[in-house]
Amino acid sequence: MFERDNYSEKKYGADRGEDEGSSNRRSFHRKKVCRFCADNKIVLDYKDVRLMQSFMLDFGTILPRRVTGTCAQHQRKLTVALKRARQLALVHYSESHNLIDSRF
Repeated sequence: MFERDNYSEKKYGADRGEDEGSSNRRSFHRKKVCRFCADNKIVLDYKDVRLMQSFMLDFGTILPRRVTGTCAQHQRKLTVALKRARQLALVHYSESHNLIDSRF
């Protein structure tokens, strides 16, 4: 059948070209800090289009807290401001408006 030693080497990465010590290394992740708490000069305003677009993806979704690093209080205020900007057409609901199928 097969040898037990060859099976265990392939299973645990000895034969996959990995460094022996690389599996034990941890990468350093910097803690995300709320941009609005750190700098009191930045004011959340729905009329600031550049700031609103920096918290949105290209296809119109609002970036979550875990990505942006904003605190819960400012994330709620940011969401309200983004929705107001969408209502007043300052910010797009989605960047790509080509929803028509090009096959026809």
